[in-house]
Amino acid sequence: MSNNLVIVESPAKAKTIEKYLGKDFHVLASYGHVRDLIPKEGAVDPEHDFAMKYEIIDRNQRHVQAITKAIKQAQALYLATDPDREGEAISWHLYELLKEKKLLKDKPVHRVVFHEITKKAVTEAIAHPAELSIDLINAQQARRALDYLVGFNLSPLLWKKIRRGLSAGRVQSPALRLIVERELEIEAFKSREYWSIDADLSADEQAFKAKLTQFDGEKVEQFTIDNEERALQVKQTLLDAADGKLLVAKVEKKQRKRNPAPPFITSTLQQEAARKLGFTTKRTMMVAQQLYEGIDIGGETVGLITYMRTDSVNLAAEAIAEMRELIAEKYGAKNVPKSPREFKTKSKNAQEAHEAIRPTSARRIPAELQKFLSPEQFKLYDLIWKRTISSQMIHATINTVAVDLHCGNERNVFRATGSTIADPGFMAVYLEGKDDTAEGDDKENFLPSLEEGRPVPLNDIIAGQHFTEPPPRYSEASLVKALEEYGIGRPSTYASIISTLQNRDYVTLESKRFYPTDVGRIVNKFLTEHFNKYVDYDFTANLEDELDAVSRGEKDWIPLMRSFWVPFNTLIHEKEESVQRKDVTQEAIDEKCPECGSPLSIRLGRNGRFIGCTNYPECSYTRNLNEDASKSSEPEVVEGRVCPKCESPLVIKTGRYGKFIGCSGYPKCKHIEPLEKPVDTGVECPQCKKGNLLKRKSRNGKIFYSCSEYPKCSYAIWNAPVQESCPECNWPILTLKSTKRRGAEKVCPQKECSYATPYEGDPDDVLGPKG
Repeated sequence: MSNNLVIVESPAKAKTIEKYLGKDFHVLASYGHVRDLIPKEGAVDPEHDFAMKYEIIDRNQRHVQAITKAIKQAQALYLATDPDREGEAISWHLYELLKEKKLLKDKPVHRVVFHEITKKAVTEAIAHPAELSIDLINAQQARRALDYLVGFNLSPLLWKKIRRGLSAGRVQSPALRLIVERELEIEAFKSREYWSIDADLSADEQAFKAKLTQFDGEKVEQFTIDNEERALQVKQTLLDAADGKLLVAKVEKKQRKRNPAPPFITSTLQQEAARKLGFTTKRTMMVAQQLYEGIDIGGETVGLITYMRTDSVNLAAEAIAEMRELIAEKYGAKNVPKSPREFKTKSKNAQEAHEAIRPTSARRIPAELQKFLSPEQFKLYDLIWKRTISSQMIHATINTVAVDLHCGNERNVFRATGSTIADPGFMAVYLEGKDDTAEGDDKENFLPSLEEGRPVPLNDIIAGQHFTEPPPRYSEASLVKALEEYGIGRPSTYASIISTLQNRDYVTLESKRFYPTDVGRIVNKFLTEHFNKYVDYDFTANLEDELDAVSRGEKDWIPLMRSFWVPFNTLIHEKEESVQRKDVTQEAIDEKCPECGSPLSIRLGRNGRFIGCTNYPECSYTRNLNEDASKSSEPEVVEGRVCPKCESPLVIKTGRYGKFIGCSGYPKCKHIEPLEKPVDTGVECPQCKKGNLLKRKSRNGKIFYSCSEYPKCSYAIWNAPVQESCPECNWPILTLKSTKRRGAEKVCPQKECSYATPYEGDPDDVLGPKG
């Protein structure tokens, strides 16, 4: 048996490290936490300085037994769990367990920390061991005790006042509040109309656009032109004044520098992986863990990235030196700055001894490792490598130009702006993504060469209608960014926060955006009304700061616990008595029941919120929350028409996409069709040759064309039909397809045929305006 026992968290890491340390070391995995609080009341005792009662986690019993057996034969114990608060706590729990069993007598116990799993880092850590940090352990115990006390006392209150199975958490509740408040913002948003006026110009055979910035001597702002009548009036005035051309009045040329983004920390890695790779935070952390713990790259198992839970943007001097050499070799010496770049860590609680997330060796080029990595591992490693390398490259140099053009006189001014990349610098390797940017925001706009005094031909003046839009719902990337900005939780907890909200059915993720559920809204309403202090963003952030102060040894954890617990416990008992269930689950509305005259209210049911009579159970009137009160309980019948499938009357119904026509025999017959009347194109159906193709609108608002003989004939196409035969396969019609990149094209609708040719005419002739 080996003389030294080393404990790490995962078996993958254990295998890698054992190869590095040789036969004198035996490496075992704890498989994460080995102990947790007993899952019942009394696990944390506020009356006795918050004493905690622990038990071994069932699934890890056998791993604890293996460690217990191995320590009996070993002469020394090395606790080598992750270099963070959770890792310190796992080491401490193991130490306490083994000490209770009296297995550490006369055996030295060392705490070793390494931020990357390479032979050099591991052997150096073993050669320079330290001791367990009681400050980090106290901080983790305080967090665990707080989470227990909040969850174990607040969750049962939710069961009583709302319904069973709900939970509240110290960090998840403020995160839920963010999502609900954004949804309420969207619902309260009132859109405003505004118009833009753009000049469509061309010079040196290059088309470009300029935006109206001044009209009749007055500055044009967003809502200066807010209706079609005024927009058309301004357009005509400008066309008359222009007389077919604009005059270049002023040309401003500048050069600006753009610096690279810092290397990844946990939160920025989660954000970029969500934006660029479509990864969830949970998936990002799982794949990063694999890259950190070790990958077999052709006979050698090595950790490819440094530890992925960090708030620090620091890089080791030797890593920077290696990067600078590689950049000079791969991208040229001119792309290496005179001195290494240094970045300032934003988080005041970051541990500066830690590094940013970086490749353990810059010379492990992603393309050369691709054959050893899974697709997910390669994508994430490639992202980390590029971000890190770019952070040590020179800035990008961008030429910008702004041109003012007069329309008729100096009182009417259009402005065109553009930019070109003079020297890409770091942008040759990597460019940071953005959240929720409007289409075109990141695109470079190129202008022709223009000189002052030059007339520029005016093709047209375009009046564009726009409407203001509400703030976007949170994506995973923007939610992580908001959590970080508000100081809610820590980057290492973001993945579990988001998973908890989804698992509790408080939010749903649709089209990569978070929507609060009805239950989530009710829980948030209860917490913000009755426990506002504990879901307050500043309170949550300040508590995180105090816990970090405990980890640095600046605060004692027991007084901190007491200052939280005493008022919180008092409020729990007060709300148990003062709040009734109907106060939480019902919301009064200014409307009477049509059946008994009692007040109606919005209520929470098994399938979500609905409107019901407050006189229940005497009166059982209910209706859908979104259903119009004036709507008759009997659906409107479509006169003169019957279902083509079963000949039952057709009726107008309301669904998630609005009103539509459906069969009154539902659910036996499920025939549906759009409410809008189809438009006959006059083009004969190429399949059955009996009906014509009709222009229709689908339930989600998309235009398509289908045979008038449906359901006898099921032929349908998405693009406008053109009554011409395909010259290659002789199919009797072509379709007109319009794209931004290639313009309008005539395309054969047959999948087996690839015929396509540019369309020279006006697409509006077939597609209709804005087709």
